[in-house]
Amino acid sequence: MGNHIQIPPKAPHTTRTHRWRRTLLAAFLTAAIAAPLSGAARPQIPAPTPAALPLLTATTLHTTYEANRANATQAAQMAATHGDPHRAAADQALAAPSRNLLTFDGRGTGQATEVLGDLAHAGHIAVLVPGSDTSLDTYARFHQAAAALYTDLTHRAPHGTTVAVIAWLGYEPPATVSTAVTTTTRADEAAPHLRAFIRHLRAATPPQAHISLLCHSYGTVVCGRAAPGLDADDIVLVGSPGTGADSAAALHTHARIWAARGSGDWIRHVPHTSADLFGTTIGFGTDPVSRAFGARVFDAADADHSGYFTPGSASLANLARITLGETSEVTRA
Repeated sequence: MGNHIQIPPKAPHTTRTHRWRRTLLAAFLTAAIAAPLSGAARPQIPAPTPAALPLLTATTLHTTYEANRANATQAAQMAATHGDPHRAAADQALAAPSRNLLTFDGRGTGQATEVLGDLAHAGHIAVLVPGSDTSLDTYARFHQAAAALYTDLTHRAPHGTTVAVIAWLGYEPPATVSTAVTTTTRADEAAPHLRAFIRHLRAATPPQAHISLLCHSYGTVVCGRAAPGLDADDIVLVGSPGTGADSAAALHTHARIWAARGSGDWIRHVPHTSADLFGTTIGFGTDPVSRAFGARVFDAADADHSGYFTPGSASLANLARITLGETSEVTRA
């Protein structure tokens, strides 16, 4: 780093303040070293440009699903020819007749938006927003979470209630070990896309559909940045490092804000603050499960960072209750 970094004179900080600044700086520097190495480990995978899609409405869903399945099939063939059987298998799985894709882009790390259920008639819809390290290569675990929620919802929903779950991989999440995971940059880029998606979703679903955003890990940063102007009924933050806002009120949304963190989640050790380092803001501010943030905090029991959608868990049950609008049934932490 040479002589270009000016060390400011010491201010009267507490030992605790010094500790979290050192932690953030260590994470930042580790990511700066590791990210180029991990990024260079894999060449770009060829894929077709995304399919031309009709305007999203209830009547165009079938055409949209077919077009994206065909595009995923072509992407699988190109990945196989390129010598990447893992990506080819991931693409081919999404091309199966049983899979319903609102969007698909096999280029780079890849993006996809998948529907589980009858979207055109759903009265209650959950949109899952994933965190770091989610890509087409790891999409199976994201789909597993969506499928677990959909199964729970169909068992829990009152007779005659139609539900749907959408797995929205509509942005490029950062790697867990990267400089991007410590800042809001990727979330700021993703936010307008998430707002636009929810706006288009409203056009394809019943007028009074209840839409909940279930946001995990870095996905909570995305939801936090997208919150102003986001046409959702509920925004749920699980396993959150923070949202980039100091309070639920600072998200400037009419949606109800919920938050949970399991006792087994390592994210509790991340300093819930922010600091300016080298002209960049590192960290995401107030802990969403803290009293100061002001969210509706619900029980996630002993969930670990990947366990919020585990079948049979307290967390999954509460996520389903929020999706169904059964707010009085949600168990509080």
